[in-house]
Amino acid sequence: DGCYFNMFYGCTSLTTAPSLPAETLADGCYCNMFSGCTTLTTAPELKATTLAEFCYASMFSGCTSLNYVKCLATEISSAYCTDEWLEDVSTSGTFVKAENMTSWESGASGIPSGWTVVDAE
Repeated sequence: DGCYFNMFYGCTSLTTAPSLPAETLADGCYCNMFSGCTTLTTAPELKATTLAEFCYASMFSGCTSLNYVKCLATEISSAYCTDEWLEDVSTSGTFVKAENMTSWESGASGIPSGWTVVDAE
């Protein structure tokens, strides 16, 4: 639990995120991981289909240049799993989601308002 919590928090010179190939997540595993990384423009591909409690909470919060996220989650009912994960990101961008995923809400805890949503191929 919480294994990568705050790992790159506030790293304002980070331009490329490392690969995150995990398909099974632990509670809080990526919480705040990239929060405040203001030069990050593209999120790593998020392959996990079922999210754990707090796993993506505030993950990209404050990443003001972030404008691309590919998240293949289809089960996001765990407590606070995407809480404010995309707060204060770019006002426009692209969000790639699993084709059969219909549960995303709009806003900082879901898909940012103003972003284009496309289905993954």
